[in-house]
Amino acid sequence: MVYTIYNLKENKLNQLESLKKYTTIVADSGDIEFIREYLPEDATTNPSLIRQAVNLPKYQYVIHNAVSYAKKKGGCKNLKIENAVDKISIILGIQILNVIPGKISTEIDSRLSFNTDLCIERARKIISMYDEENIDRSRVLIKLAATWESVCAAKELKKEGIQSNLTLLFSFAQARICAESQVFLVSPFVGRIYDWYSSKSLIMSSNIDEDPGVKSVRKIYFYYKKYGYKTIIMGASFRNIDQILALSGCDRLTISPILLNKLKLNKNSVIRKLIPPKIIKSKPIPLSRSEFLWLHNEDAMAVEKLSEGIRQFSIDQKFLEDHVSKYF
Repeated sequence: MVYTIYNLKENKLNQLESLKKYTTIVADSGDIEFIREYLPEDATTNPSLIRQAVNLPKYQYVIHNAVSYAKKKGGCKNLKIENAVDKISIILGIQILNVIPGKISTEIDSRLSFNTDLCIERARKIISMYDEENIDRSRVLIKLAATWESVCAAKELKKEGIQSNLTLLFSFAQARICAESQVFLVSPFVGRIYDWYSSKSLIMSSNIDEDPGVKSVRKIYFYYKKYGYKTIIMGASFRNIDQILALSGCDRLTISPILLNKLKLNKNSVIRKLIPPKIIKSKPIPLSRSEFLWLHNEDAMAVEKLSEGIRQFSIDQKFLEDHVSKYF
């Protein structure tokens, strides 16, 4: 009789594989080759990630194809530039969708974040560009900064079957209005919250359970689950794998290439940290606009980081516009 001896250590799952048992993993990248390597369920992009991708020689064809598309569409120079930049996101989005089974999040121009009508208009345009390539809108999430105006836009877009990812979420007030408006998904930014508290020397403990970014997402998670809100919570913007593992069990986590690789190389055990509480059927009264603005204003970190994030994305958007403008 032959006995087979199994090496249990060799067969042990790495942390990325273990984490996938509790949480849907989303790639925070515009690099198709990286996404193909890690095979996440979904992927997210933003102007910063798109800027990084188009700077790579292997993606120069994307710029040329986008410019060609914009020229065929016609219009004034500014419209051509706008169409070319949007098309860059679409081309990369489609290539990512060819690799992943789930959804791609495509961000609109952050400079529109305080204008509901313009957010709706640009979101419709992005979806129509995906439609031209026979991509079903159910596979696309429109990324909007979590301002009052953008949340109102997401609420209207949902009536047309266009789902949204509300990003740059830092305050509990932002989380509340997103859930109350029944948006599809929110992206609370763990690392950027941590950065703000760290810069103010307000972090008194190295205990991951006291990390302000981790605590913020946990608060949102238990609030949503307690009251039965359907909005998906996707933790984002991580600085280390400890922050990620502290949120195991969150609906989704969008993770950068560097941290995904660290998880893949680590075989330490992963314990589920977030477990839904019992649901309470009666929900809180929705916030009015003035109530939201005041509660958000009370959170200095959230006010600063939301504004900073919108400005940074607008800088990257402007870079892409300047980059393609020379072709017209």
